[in-house]
Amino acid sequence: MELRQLRYYLSVLEHGSLGRAALELGIGTSALSQQISKLESELSTRLLNRTTTGVSPTAAGLAFEHHARLTLRQAEHAVLAAQSGRMSGYTSVGLAPTTASVLALPLIAAMRERYPQVRLHLVEMLSGYLVSQLNARHLDLAVLFQSEVGPRLSIRPLLQERLFVIVPPKLVRPEWGEELSLAELDELPLVLPSQQHGLRTTLNAAFERIGHEPRVIMEIDGLSLLMDAVIAGHAATIQPGATVARSLHAGLRVLPIADVDAERRNLLASLSDDELSPAALATRIVLLDVARDLVTRGQWPGARLLCS
Repeated sequence: MELRQLRYYLSVLEHGSLGRAALELGIGTSALSQQISKLESELSTRLLNRTTTGVSPTAAGLAFEHHARLTLRQAEHAVLAAQSGRMSGYTSVGLAPTTASVLALPLIAAMRERYPQVRLHLVEMLSGYLVSQLNARHLDLAVLFQSEVGPRLSIRPLLQERLFVIVPPKLVRPEWGEELSLAELDELPLVLPSQQHGLRTTLNAAFERIGHEPRVIMEIDGLSLLMDAVIAGHAATIQPGATVARSLHAGLRVLPIADVDAERRNLLASLSDDELSPAALATRIVLLDVARDLVTRGQWPGARLLCS
């Protein structure tokens, strides 16, 4: 089996016609047909259904397509690695805004130090959208807060984050101690992300377990704008430890939530190993190392590691 036969086969699938594929590839239709027949003979199975209007893949052809694409992708990465003599390539990583606020810059610094030839693409968006981007193969890696994801994704626990109440000075109550329970937030005006946000799902479940409903007076999906609303004194908020440093600098009161189940679980999701390029595989290792270092040095408040 030759790599060019795989390219020929995928081109035929893309165009749905031997003639159009041959024109695109710059070879004769008969030569292309012979190469496809040779490939089918070598595999001892028919890959294409041929009709007068074109071609379509058989069940075996559909199964073969996925692995053909992976083989070509890995071959291209191997050529790039050999030509450069060092790790190079491209990788894309998705982070939710709160995660990006603590993880993004250290990850960038570590990648620049270890793999300066790797082009890193960071995407910041809500965790629900990150799942969609992973499933569409637009991202290689992402830090998520939900384990219900699409097929053929690799999921590993990363860390557990304690949640904090962040309160503007004028809303602080004198009877509060050094930490608060969710029940003590009764009637405290809150600004939270909308229902599509992973953090909001976690909070809804935690409040439901104690039979309380939070007093949410507004919803904001942008972390920067949400924190501006808190700093302006409009409402308090509940956020993971990643936002604590900024809150303290702004003169806000930060109190950990005492409820043991008021935590957010962080998961590192990625495409399967056979779909990841060497650059993406290396980036996954670096991300794990950076997260581990941030927690160990106390730079990720309220976080404890779930990965070894």
